[in-house]
Amino acid sequence: MAGTSSVIVAGLTAAALGTVGFLALRAQATVPAALRDGPAASASAAAKAKAPRDRHHPTALPDGSGTGERVVYSVDDDRVWLVTAGNRVRHTFTVRPGSVDPAPGTYWVTSRSNTATGTDGLPVEHVVRFTSVDGVVIGFSAAVHSEAGPVADPNVKTGGIRESRADGDALWRFATIGVPVVVIR
Repeated sequence: MAGTSSVIVAGLTAAALGTVGFLALRAQATVPAALRDGPAASASAAAKAKAPRDRHHPTALPDGSGTGERVVYSVDDDRVWLVTAGNRVRHTFTVRPGSVDPAPGTYWVTSRSNTATGTDGLPVEHVVRFTSVDGVVIGFSAAVHSEAGPVADPNVKTGGIRESRADGDALWRFATIGVPVVVIR
């Protein structure tokens, strides 16, 4: 009887491992190439150059910033655009970047936190993260208190891109998990 039980257990274990392996292969095959290969694979030479701007309308969405629903972040202009699926700008606002910038390219919102403590020690809300650079997490957030608060240590690398609380509310409602974040110059 003991020999039969161990054969059954071994057979069930082998079947379970085979099923997990099969499902892993299926899952990998259905992941879009841009997600599978990471943000570096989606960054093109055009994305690394400064996107053309409308000199008469400096807050207009830059050409070459993608299509469809997305968050567009210009590291040169310190500006964010929330763009609907129909390529209409729902909201745009200025931000105050951290000391570490993400490279131009396309990323996706990977995690969100309603509240947290920023690397500068300030309490923040509506944290929307989309990448990391050399171990520094990059994301949008709004400081809970509008006053300056403690001065950040200049030796600490920060990836928090700060917006006002009102702009943070708009970004929080718009940028859910999986929404593209297009970083441009």
